[in-house]
Parts: sequence; structure tokens; C-alpha cells
Amino acid sequence: MAGSQRNSFRPRPLARGALGFAIALGGALFGCREAPSPEVSPERTVPSARNARRESPPVKGGSTSPPKETTATSSRPPQGARAESASVPSTPPREHNDPDDQPADSAARMLADVPPMRVDDARAAAAGLRKVEGRRLTLYTDLPSSPEIDSLPAAFDQAFAQWCALFGVAPAEHADWRVLGFLMGQKTKFQQAGALPADLPPFQHAYARNREFWLYEQPSDYYRRHLVLHEGTHCFMNTLLGACGPPWYMEGVAELLATHRWQDGRLQLNYFPKDRNEVPMLGRIKIVQEGFAAGRAMSLRGVLNYGPRAHLRTEPYAWCWALCAILDRHPRYRDRFHRLHAHVLESDFTDRFLQSLGDDREHLAEEWQVFVAGMEYGYDVARSAIDFAPGRPLPPEGTKIEVAADRGWQNSGVRLEADRTYRLRAAGRYQVALGAKPWPCEPGGVTIRYYQGRPLGVLLVAVHPDGPPPSPSVFLKPTVVGLGTDLTPSQSGTLFFKINDSAAELDDNRGAATVEVVPP
Repeated sequence: MAGSQRNSFRPRPLARGALGFAIALGGALFGCREAPSPEVSPERTVPSARNARRESPPVKGGSTSPPKETTATSSRPPQGARAESASVPSTPPREHNDPDDQPADSAARMLADVPPMRVDDARAAAAGLRKVEGRRLTLYTDLPSSPEIDSLPAAFDQAFAQWCALFGVAPAEHADWRVLGFLMGQKTKFQQAGALPADLPPFQHAYARNREFWLYEQPSDYYRRHLVLHEGTHCFMNTLLGACGPPWYMEGVAELLATHRWQDGRLQLNYFPKDRNEVPMLGRIKIVQEGFAAGRAMSLRGVLNYGPRAHLRTEPYAWCWALCAILDRHPRYRDRFHRLHAHVLESDFTDRFLQSLGDDREHLAEEWQVFVAGMEYGYDVARSAIDFAPGRPLPPEGTKIEVAADRGWQNSGVRLEADRTYRLRAAGRYQVALGAKPWPCEPGGVTIRYYQGRPLGVLLVAVHPDGPPPSPSVFLKPTVVGLGTDLTPSQSGTLFFKINDSAAELDDNRGAATVEVVPP
């Protein structure tokens, strides 16, 4: 867990050695064993990497909804802040063999035999419920009036328009589409009002069925609204698309769209939070960070294979969100991901997705490793996208390569030979932060600040081998170039460079380093 932070913020180091990664999609990249629900202390005020820099010197039809972080009826405490200085895995992650979590491609569908709910308003009022209405949501609750609760139908109305745009649905063709929602402080009042059907399965936090959802009161305004949007996404997909798809897609998309920004009465779905304070009690990024640090990070295969009972635990929601987040934002995968909703009724949904990747399967598996290992609030997926095109032989006279400060791993276009020693010499001046006083930097880095155990801004190199990627990815164990080094690759492959910085902080970097690569 994170403690108090001083201005010289130093994020956790990258794991080295026994990570037990395997790159092929059929292997365990990070292991397939879900983490147990962590013991979590109350949320601490911890600066994110971005804020620390500024402070430094220069439906599911029968499946339950997410085990959300905390309610009056839940035994789980809220997920806390991110782990700024997590420990490094010391043992290889393990596979799991939970029979309940074997691959399940069958789609969760609308329950056609379940009639729509009818609520007797007089009976509801007598039981202590009040009704808050919007165009698309009628919400019954026993909670007192407040701006945050009373604005939920307005937020839901805005969500409907965004769901339509994202899923290719014409709003005009569904002018009468509405959902009933039940926000419960005391569930006995809803039972008295006939608003909590006896045939619902037990649920800890929330449940969606066709055009209705139920949820218990949550410990933050943000998380309450997140839950409403999560369940609303299930209602929309089940009733207007006919199904939600397999578990990884069903829950990943619901989490992706429910992670939102609400400001001045305007809603933005599919928001990647820049700071933990924007998403109180969400905890998804923290789960990924801690899972990686403890050697329990999920493999790509493991997330795709989540079965119908996996989401009785909290952790799978975080991993499914993370997978959908990288697919949605990555320039190479986003179009294929955005077309998946057309196949939610098909039993071979995940197989279709994998086939659509073609030769990019291994690339996605490797970028998943890099994404998970560097998970941060504000992670810039597009700037961190990796071009895996094979390099060409180094010219006899050598070459000069420009390395942009505002990008992740960059392909040099040069291929090096195994067991030959190359001289790398770097120069240039760039900045690794904007602000009132920009931070200038050279390839040797800024030694008063560190990122993942190395000076901020120092030049790094990796040789991506020809053929199948190694385990772990070479991008997780780079070599420091600084102002210069001699490099002897153990395998022939393509030369990559990057400036050492968080993927959440690339957008305010400027300039480039120049690297001279001289052959033996």
C-alpha cells in the first residue's frame, strides 16, 4: 500500500527476472490466476505520477453485476488509492484451474420470457419510495433528495445518445426506449412496494435484467453514477442489440463506458481518468497495479477466458476494463474492437475477435504486457503504441536516429545482428514537463527524479528479436543508453528506443534525442 509521498516521487521499479511471462496468446503472459480480493485500508491522499511531477523541483440475464467496492450490505471494503511503490513479484505467476472460469463464449442475452416490471406508484409512495424521472430512466429510491441523486436520470439520458453512437443504433427508431431503476437504501421498503421481485438471484451490489436494474446505495456520488451507467449499458445491449457477448466483453464494455466524467451537468462516457480523485472508490487501476506487482497479473488469454462465474469477484472487472481500454484506444486495434458489437449474438464471438487480429495476435499480447506493467492514471495508449515492423540491416557507415520525447517505444527501422557489439552515442536536449518552469533534459536523464527505478528522461534501448517474442517482453527489461553505451544483442532483431517517462506524462514532453548507431 502507498504511504505518504515526498516531492521526489519515485514510482515502483519494473519487475525483473522471475515474472514467468510467455508471449504467445496461448501461453500465460502474466498468469491466469485471479487475485483474491485484497485487504484494503481507507483511501489515502497520494499524488499521481502526473501531480507528483508538478510538485517536484525542476444483463446479463442471470449473472450478477460487479461486486462493487462497498455498500451497507457488502462485506468488501472500498478499493483504495493506487500503489505508488508496489513490491516486485518474486515468484512466477500461476495458472488457475477453476472449473467455473473455463472459456464461455455463449452470449448473455435478453430474457424474452420475463415480462416488464410494473410499479404501483401509490404503493411505492406508501412504502417510502419517491420517483425521479427523465426521458430514458425512471428511478425509484428511498434516499432523500440531493442534486447528485436527482441528476441521475439526466445523466442517463445523455448516456443513451452516446450508447447509440457507439453501437450504431439510430435513436429515432427507439423513441420509447426506457429503463426502470431502483436505488435502494433499505431493501425492505422495495419489497413492501413490490419493486424487488422474489425471483431475482441474490446480489451484493447491483443487478440488471432486460430494461430494469437494481442497486444498493454506494459510498460516493461518483461510484453510484458509475453503477447506474454500468447497469444501463447492460440494459441497452441486451434490449437493443439482443445480447452482451461473452463475459470479458460484456463486463469490459460496461466498465469502459461506465468510467465517466460528469462536470457541469455534462456526461462523457468512456473516460480514462487522469487522477484517482476523479473516480472515488473505483479502484480498477489499483487492482491492475497491485496484481502486476504481486505476480498475479492476468494474461490476455486469461481475460478472454473468463467464465460466467468469474465476476462474482471484484478483480475480473478491472482486468476486463483494462483489456477493453487498450483495444478501444489503440490505433491498430480500435476499428476491429468497435466492430465486435455486431457479433454479440454469436457463440464464437471470441474466436471471431482472435481471427480478426491475424498476425497482430502476438503484438497485442506483448503490448498488453507493456500496458499492464506501466498502468497509470492517464495512461496514453495512442502515444505508447508500438510499431513492430522488422528493421533493415544497419548501413556500413552507421546511422542517426531521432527519438521523440513524447512517445513510448519507437522503432528505429534498424536491425542489429546477435553477438556483435555496436556503439551507441546520444545527444540532444528536450523537456520532460511543461508548466511554469519546464524541465530541460538530456539523454543522461534527470537524477533528482526517477521513474521505475531509472532517472526520468534517460534514454533506453531494447532489441526486439526476430521470430517469436521472448518471455518477458524485452520492453520490460530495457538497457540504459544515457549519453552512450556499447550494445551487444544476444539475439538478432530490431532496435527500439524510448525516453524514460510514464505513459501518463508523455503529452507534455517536447523535443527529441539523437542517437548515433555505429557498427563494429
